[in-house]
Amino acid sequence: MADYHKLIDEEIWAFIEKTNGFYPPDTATYGVEDQRRIYNEMCAGFRVAYPIGVSALDRPYGDVACRHYTCGGGEAVVMYYHGGGFVVGGLDSHDDVCAELCAATGHDVVSVDYRMAPEHKHPAMFEDAMAATRAVFAEIGKPLVVCGDSAGGNLAACVSHLARGAELTIRGQVLIYPGLGGDFDAGSYIEFSDAPMLTRDDIVIYRDVRLAGEEPVGDPSYAPLHDTDFSSLPPTVINTAQCDPLSSDGNDYETALKAAGVKVHRVDEEGLVHGHMRARHMSVRSAASFERIKQAVSALAAEKWPY
Repeated sequence: MADYHKLIDEEIWAFIEKTNGFYPPDTATYGVEDQRRIYNEMCAGFRVAYPIGVSALDRPYGDVACRHYTCGGGEAVVMYYHGGGFVVGGLDSHDDVCAELCAATGHDVVSVDYRMAPEHKHPAMFEDAMAATRAVFAEIGKPLVVCGDSAGGNLAACVSHLARGAELTIRGQVLIYPGLGGDFDAGSYIEFSDAPMLTRDDIVIYRDVRLAGEEPVGDPSYAPLHDTDFSSLPPTVINTAQCDPLSSDGNDYETALKAAGVKVHRVDEEGLVHGHMRARHMSVRSAASFERIKQAVSALAAEKWPY
């Protein structure tokens, strides 16, 4: 097992301790209403004010509740799908992240409030992500960059896989510590199985809550790594956290995209943990990582590849 006290610095330990003060490590075993209440309180405890010039409007796209952020335009629209294991989170949990992405890139951001488990099973969350994305493109008509963290990184990649050959123009995808359907018995799932912030046991719980029955086989709307064709995907930037059981998913996805000739760049953030974007205002490492994320969104939106 990993020696987290050697890998993780004092600032991230302070972040972990602050998180645990709201969100006990065994929260994934609680009832869903308690999980959501605790998660929302935790996110509120880290929330910061919008950057000057950013405004937001709650409105539906494709009959899916969304929040549309703007600071005056931009040549692309960033679709953002929030994390939370397909069980917790929503428009408020990632509100400040989306506002900061909007301000930093100059592009409008649309955050998607997709349906979640256990009330709604797979593929409901993917269907909402795709419906909202199609509706934004149809109405606004600008190229898209799809972006998400954790479960939302899964949805961003799922949209990219299923949108190939469709009417959507997706200039790139930015996947932040994504869960993409990797092997639970190999790699980081074992090496970092007991990591702070997210454990392998948590991932298994969230997977089972998401499913109505057996795990789908070969369904890229469920797990992008289960696809058999990785060609013609948009340029991709993957941001994985070193101390995260999901980090192998990003590595495996990078390998699959490279083999298919897709432009892909991955950064494995040293000493960082799952969910570290909330630490961006209290950790030098997390702030640097978030800066890389913002730069990736800007580059892909401008059809540039600085990697």
